[in-house]
Amino acid sequence: MKNMQIIINGESMEMPPGTTIGQMLERLQFNPGRVAVEHNREVAPRNQYDAIPLADGDQIEVVHFIGGGSIDDADPLIIAGRPFTSRLLVGTGKYKDFTETAQAVAASGAEIVTVAVRRVNISDPSATLLTDYLDPKQYTYLPNTAGCYTAEEAVRTLRLAREAGGWDMVKLEVLSDAKYLWPNNPETLKAAELLIKEKFQVMVYTTDDPYMCKRFEEMGCVAVMPLAAPIGSGLGIRNPYTLRIIIEQATVPVLVDAGVGTASDAALAMELGCDGVLMNTAIAGAKDPIRMARAMKKAVESGRDAFLAGRIPKKLYASASSPLDGLLLG
Repeated sequence: MKNMQIIINGESMEMPPGTTIGQMLERLQFNPGRVAVEHNREVAPRNQYDAIPLADGDQIEVVHFIGGGSIDDADPLIIAGRPFTSRLLVGTGKYKDFTETAQAVAASGAEIVTVAVRRVNISDPSATLLTDYLDPKQYTYLPNTAGCYTAEEAVRTLRLAREAGGWDMVKLEVLSDAKYLWPNNPETLKAAELLIKEKFQVMVYTTDDPYMCKRFEEMGCVAVMPLAAPIGSGLGIRNPYTLRIIIEQATVPVLVDAGVGTASDAALAMELGCDGVLMNTAIAGAKDPIRMARAMKKAVESGRDAFLAGRIPKKLYASASSPLDGLLLG
């Protein structure tokens, strides 16, 4: 009997008639527990791999995860009811290799790491994976939708992410263009609505717009993540005034996401009252990523302490720090 032609990750491959998803993965030498499979644009449940037969012309996507400061336990960061001691979240992309990724993440003290969902390389099933370097039992993986430009792409990506690792807490970002990587809020709203209906815990990347942040919160997002500046720009916080409004009106965590360039940017975000900071390029793109990761850890911690301590008010005129009573005059 003639073999079937199956499209796997964009490549045409032959499979014997009646081949199941499980048998396909076995032939390709992939561990079913480390990948997720989309069958004709529908996520295939892992426990049904051996029961789902393939047919001629089927479209298959096989994906995995790639690399895309702790404080006092009495002051945890709580997202969707889950406590974290670190308020620094870090990305896992742009490093020279997985070893550097793991070293930088460890130096940062972060507990939550963002990961991108990408196709596996079907020609090399033995290739190392991010999970070989960052243990999902030690770190909370936060699948994101980096590179998605429509609600449909974002939702498909996160459905696959949940199937691959079982994670419900996700970072949603839908972009409007390839040059500026500005958030596409209308598509983000559509994606968020669908994901929330499917019981995802959505942390949403958006513009530093108080109205949009409140709207995302009211629809059920578990955290809002306004940008400080365009992704990867390193420009730092461009508009602290709108961030203050966003923080003041929010009842869910507010985390600055995108645009941080150096430690003082992270400290400022925390001094303003943000609940946390997420960054990738600021660490991975530094000349010494490990040292910068340590600096960011300290900056987030000190910024949080300064916010909790309560800064003195800004005044136009000087105010003596020593008392004037008993001053010797003349």
